[in-house]
Amino acid sequence: MIDKSALVLFSGGQDSTVSLLWACKNFEHVETVGFNYNQRHLIEMKCRKTILIKIKEIFPRYKNILGEDHVIDIPALGLLSETALTSNSEIFIKANGLPSTFVPGRNLIFFNMASAIGWRRNIFNLIGGMCDTDYSGYPDCRRETIDAQAKALSLGLDRTVIIHTPLMDMNKSDIWDLSYNLGGEKFHKLLKFDTHTCYIGDRSNLYEWGYGCGICPACILRKNGYNKWLKNK
Repeated sequence: MIDKSALVLFSGGQDSTVSLLWACKNFEHVETVGFNYNQRHLIEMKCRKTILIKIKEIFPRYKNILGEDHVIDIPALGLLSETALTSNSEIFIKANGLPSTFVPGRNLIFFNMASAIGWRRNIFNLIGGMCDTDYSGYPDCRRETIDAQAKALSLGLDRTVIIHTPLMDMNKSDIWDLSYNLGGEKFHKLLKFDTHTCYIGDRSNLYEWGYGCGICPACILRKNGYNKWLKNK
């Protein structure tokens, strides 16, 4: 079962949800892991529970594929980083060129902790929704970073750890297109109404592309990607 099992870093956002459905299509057993680090958009943790339920309802064939869901609490990450993603501070581009929402080492920590679960569960395929094109300037979303992380984990665990990033070479329009190909209109509706990407954590405004504030970087990427997909479909 080693090569046929996967552990998905599942936040409850659009990209991780698309990656989750991709995993269900490509593996025989899929588990999920979410992280609570007192993020500003903590609402995503509630969304992920709904998403897991609805995926099983929409795609009954995945009921026996989707396994245990794990949640790891790491409040220290939020306290250490002091970013706009973990506090109510302004979102802007800093002097170093990185957005103020960048949480240093976040994805590296996530994969380290996921690999510990994987070791216990005998799962060494890890899946993340990182993207090297529309990645908001986060250096820990780049292919080079992910490849280095997989090598480090493999050495540290003395097992071959593979990190799959099915969205790595896609922009947001491509991701909307992939999601439609994976799950059709029903899955698109799930993405719009049940996932959460907005950095502010705003779910009071519903747009054609989903809930959000409409003005934070995450909302703009999601909105522009959806509009481009809609125009080209």
